[in-house]
Amino acid sequence: MNDTDDSPPPGFENVAAGTHDVPGVNGHSSIHEAGNGGAAPQSQLQDPETDDIRTVQHPDTPYSSAKSFDELPINQELLQGLYNEMKFERPSRVQADTLPMILNPPFRNLVAQAHNGSGKTTCFVLALLGRVDVNTAQPQCLCMCPTRELVVQNMQVLQRLGRYTKITSTSTASDRYEIATRQTRITEQVIIGTHGKMKTWVTKGALATRYIKLLVFDEADEMLKADGFGSDSVRLIRQLQKDSATLQILLFSATFDERVRMFAQKVAGPDANQLFIPKEELSLEVIKQYRVMCSSQEDKERVLSNMIFPNCERLGQTIIFVQRRETGRRLHTAMEAAGHRCTSIQGDMGHEARDRVISEFRSGATKILIATDVLARGFDVTQVTLVVNFDVPTERDSRRPAFETYLHRIGRSGRFGRRGAAFNLVATPQERDIVDSIQDYFKHEIPSLESTDEDRFIAVLHDAGLTDVEA
Repeated sequence: MNDTDDSPPPGFENVAAGTHDVPGVNGHSSIHEAGNGGAAPQSQLQDPETDDIRTVQHPDTPYSSAKSFDELPINQELLQGLYNEMKFERPSRVQADTLPMILNPPFRNLVAQAHNGSGKTTCFVLALLGRVDVNTAQPQCLCMCPTRELVVQNMQVLQRLGRYTKITSTSTASDRYEIATRQTRITEQVIIGTHGKMKTWVTKGALATRYIKLLVFDEADEMLKADGFGSDSVRLIRQLQKDSATLQILLFSATFDERVRMFAQKVAGPDANQLFIPKEELSLEVIKQYRVMCSSQEDKERVLSNMIFPNCERLGQTIIFVQRRETGRRLHTAMEAAGHRCTSIQGDMGHEARDRVISEFRSGATKILIATDVLARGFDVTQVTLVVNFDVPTERDSRRPAFETYLHRIGRSGRFGRRGAAFNLVATPQERDIVDSIQDYFKHEIPSLESTDEDRFIAVLHDAGLTDVEA
């Protein structure tokens, strides 16, 4: 095994090492650039409580739901990765429905929406690995992500799941291809990345697209937004479709607003398979959500320092979301001054500094992480039990509620079936209206707490499993 890091992957921090026998598998080979992958143990994945999963299949589809991974058209090396490395036992509901549609000919496009912790990542990572011809030393499968942190995390899952295969992989987070030219041609078979460096690789001829058969968009709603990565994503799709008339496109996200959903369906085409869960079912019941009525921005800091943290002796780790970088820096200083060790991350930090902050938080060296929405999507740390929206999420105009961002933010707690809580700190009429809109949109009540009512705080924290003290 080359360059293998056997540290626990994200989502496996508390899972003891162990193996499960897979008949007919002898020995293993490593996936290149192997590292510490991440996904939840299968017993901790969250199947939707509702039966209202809307699956739209092509009329001529031969697919049926898979009751076990052994029913899928994947090789023994990938099965060994599923059972030995990922500790999976059976497909989750979302995996059972989507994997047969993804992995069986005629390899139709897919638009899939399912809530956080349901096993989406495993679906598209299995596709990335399962579609590769190991005898062809050319890029064959691409996965596009909105942030570098998500690239790193998905790469870790790929490395674990593909540990026993001979498939090669790289990512835009690697420094291996910093200088991109036709002379430094990329030959890895699976590539995960963000648009910036991927575009450079293609433009400069370092990444040939002739053999690419699968294109995955993780957090597809973000990747298709008109005011975000939409134009880059459409440009990449068109370029790859010129080279391959049979290109398979997979669009995965926990959220799709109606406009982006319609665009995603247009991108995927009329023959695409689809899977959607009603938005009312996406607001996870396992996460206790509250609004905390504060008198000012300074009162928000007091609530954090004096009410929440001192009363959470069973608090695991906390992510505090802010809307702007300046707010994050100011809050970081205030929390440190109050004796709470924390770290913060913003999009303008250098890669080395961002990696250090993430590493410290994953290891548990720091318990409180202050972040902008750069970490709202896909960031998995098992021990996160509390999310605080210091600033309620809004769209770029700072007026309209960002419904999808809210769902992604609170989904950082209560991962993989664990209990968690989310506090929305509200100090202005506009913030109150935004939380009201979020409540109405998801049809999920967000009850109020007064910032000075310590007994009520303790009762809420006890109900969320964050303290043993009873009010």
